[in-house]
Amino acid sequence: MEAQQSRSKYWALFFFWLAVLITLLIVYRQFFWLALPGTVTYFAKALDLL
Repeated sequence: MEAQQSRSKYWALFFFWLAVLITLLIVYRQFFWLALPGTVTYFAKALDLL
């Protein structure tokens, strides 16, 4: 049960960073790469790859 909760936390953080990434891509295109580490890291943690 605890592992499922931590993975759901990582999914929530992934979607948060994805929203930040899309927002930066639309508004400040030159800075969208700043959100890439958070997006990729939490996606990998949500899939339990790390």
